[in-house]
Amino acid sequence: MENIREIPLDILLALERGEEYSSRLIRAVLDKYDYLQNRDKAFIKRVTEGTLERQLELDHYLNCYSSVPVGKMKPLIRCLLRMSLYQLLYMDTVPDSAVCNEACRLAAKRGFGGLKGFVNGVLRKLSREKEALPLPDRREDPLGYLSVKYSMPEWIAGLWLEEYGAEITETVLSGLMDIHPVSLRFHTGLQGDELEETLERIRSAGAQLQASGYLPYVYTVTCEGAPDGLPGFSQGKFTVQDVSSALAVEAAGIRPGDFVLDACAAPGGKALLAAERAGKVLARDVSWEKAERIRESALRMGAGNVQVQVHDAAVFDEKLADSADVVLLDVPCSGLGVIGKKRDIKYRVTKERMDSLAQLQREIVRTCSRYVRPGGTLLYSTCTIHTEENEEMVRYISRELGFEPEPLNEVLPKEILEAGERVERLRREQGKELSVELDPGEKSACLQMLPGYMEGDGFFVARFKRKG
Repeated sequence: MENIREIPLDILLALERGEEYSSRLIRAVLDKYDYLQNRDKAFIKRVTEGTLERQLELDHYLNCYSSVPVGKMKPLIRCLLRMSLYQLLYMDTVPDSAVCNEACRLAAKRGFGGLKGFVNGVLRKLSREKEALPLPDRREDPLGYLSVKYSMPEWIAGLWLEEYGAEITETVLSGLMDIHPVSLRFHTGLQGDELEETLERIRSAGAQLQASGYLPYVYTVTCEGAPDGLPGFSQGKFTVQDVSSALAVEAAGIRPGDFVLDACAAPGGKALLAAERAGKVLARDVSWEKAERIRESALRMGAGNVQVQVHDAAVFDEKLADSADVVLLDVPCSGLGVIGKKRDIKYRVTKERMDSLAQLQREIVRTCSRYVRPGGTLLYSTCTIHTEENEEMVRYISRELGFEPEPLNEVLPKEILEAGERVERLRREQGKELSVELDPGEKSACLQMLPGYMEGDGFFVARFKRKG
């Protein structure tokens, strides 16, 4: 098992150097070591992702019990202590003694034999007292408490506290820490006996499926190995897509024969679902790499009515002016709603970065709104929880670009709308009304999906009709 533990250590070191995003690097490493048994690959994935997700919490405890602050440790020792402490606290199947012993062996093997005593001493102390490790005082330092308990940078937790209040913020933080199974979005043409047969084949392969409470063609799956190895994937029976992303397409109200432009389409899930309703879909994104991924998925799913192009959404294309029945606009965003799946986002995003993104979003919206035909639909969406990128954009589209807000109650399931209403009631009870003033029509046209209160990722959708 020693060699297996070296793999997450190397991943964590590479991530600390800023070489790659965790989701891509972990996937690449697991592909490289595809010959390993599934339990070993599962161990690598869990230790790496868990250590990243809990990093602020782990650093807090290490600073409490180490004579050397985490920030001054050698990178290898810092990563080694973090991943070892994660195993002590959150992996009951691994004996504490084995964790401590393997950490000392790895330190020596990597040239830090002189620090074996330090590593052993810190981990042994933490192991003895792991049932009573100190958190910041909840009353005296509520922000510090939330930050450590849910391993969220204080400035992000503070942003949500200001917007939503303590109860909703803690529920969202807890929801982001929950296990996030992969979602399978089945082809909407797959119904009745054919759908049941496909579901049964997947279950027979050892996977567990749970139907979405919102959409009949979305299921979460728990399985060993990647979902692209499940029966039916290569035949285009399903693709990987979160329910929140599928709901964005539902919100657009696409009709047979519609021409749909997905202006920021990668990885392609919304364009493929739109293609199952529309006459023609033009899927664009900014790079050849992203376009190729969409093309491959469209071919696999049999979406012959999808055309893929490389195009920068911020650059106006005169040929498409006033031509689209529906424009799907899932703009680049801060990604705070998908922290539960992309764990290092919270360590990379900054307030300055979010401000610059809001400016880019306005530029893209201003450009792409010109593609919507008079009477056509603009569907704006993000995978974040941030008023400046969401509700403020609703005001901009509605009041400055000549679009009329369209209510979502005609296109989205009542279950998710009712969940949104519950959140709004809680906000009012805590005196945390929206910091952006929206009129009733604008409020009815948008929905902020929140982990802990709704299925899926933290996602925002808003629907508009072009006047004229």
